[in-house]
Amino acid sequence: MRILSLVGARPQFIKEAIVHRELKAAGITEILVNSGQHYDHNMSDVFFQDFDIKAPDYNLGVGSASHGEMTGRIIIEFEQIAMKERPDWVLVYGDTNTTLAGAIAASKLKIPVAHVEAGVRMHPKDMPEEINRTLTDRVSKLLFCASNKSVDNLASEGITSGVHFTGDVMYDLFLMLKPKFKYDYNELCNLKPGSYAVLTLHRDFNVDNQQQLQAILRNLAEFAKQTKIIFPIHPRTKKRVSEFGLDAFLKDIHVIEPVDYLNLMGLVTESQLIVTDSGGLQKEAYYAEKPALLFMSDPAWHELVEEGINILVNDRPLSQLAKTLVKGSYPKNIYGKGDASKKIVEILKSQG
Repeated sequence: MRILSLVGARPQFIKEAIVHRELKAAGITEILVNSGQHYDHNMSDVFFQDFDIKAPDYNLGVGSASHGEMTGRIIIEFEQIAMKERPDWVLVYGDTNTTLAGAIAASKLKIPVAHVEAGVRMHPKDMPEEINRTLTDRVSKLLFCASNKSVDNLASEGITSGVHFTGDVMYDLFLMLKPKFKYDYNELCNLKPGSYAVLTLHRDFNVDNQQQLQAILRNLAEFAKQTKIIFPIHPRTKKRVSEFGLDAFLKDIHVIEPVDYLNLMGLVTESQLIVTDSGGLQKEAYYAEKPALLFMSDPAWHELVEEGINILVNDRPLSQLAKTLVKGSYPKNIYGKGDASKKIVEILKSQG
């Protein structure tokens, strides 16, 4: 069996690391393609080094561009590779332009598509990630779901064939790398376990609108008066804060440069709580048994909100919401038992 895998953004590199190990152990040939959607060193090469996965067989180097241009360029480049390699399956991850481009190119060539993290649904429906994931699910032959909620989402849309609850690959990775989590920034920032919040903020609907970003930063500034906030600032957010002249709101927030996965998880596991608009980090908070406050109108991972583990902020004061978060014992196995990658590979093998 030959699998052609396509990655291009930070979360996909991480997921690829753990799935690759299972593919290799199963004796399945994998051809790895890096679209280069996120092309800086911290977003790409570091993962190939730290997680010891194979170097890409192909690098498309598409870099930054508009959604249409980026997606189109990846389709053109990836189609040529798919025709040359003639894989049995094309494996795509998540909800990026790379994901959709790979799915379109493969399906047009009648190569079956397997989608890792299928069935996630959220508002607004015109959000680029939502468009990418929804269209990818429409053309995929195998849909690997991180939660039963995702299975239900697909069923409500009439998609039931090839749908599997495998659990979340990110949970596999979290458990595997937990002994290797780094605490360099915890020491550098003089953080005491359980005494601080970790903040991430990068979604376009939060940071590209000056009024929205100002309201969020004002809320955070008030929260920072009672809780120390560590903020690995995303380049996009940093740029907008400067453009909009909102730097004053960050004066009591401990802003640091973006950190790698191992150091971010070190910060998360010793934190009090998480404040974020990241779909990935809200799950990783759950894995670390930390509650999260979400700057999102829709959380994507609705099951965590339904369980009371995470709360949508909706312009309410963070200082008040933090007191209502669930703490202590959390429901188990919402995202599987840490063997999602093994299940994915077993299902692929069963296809012959």
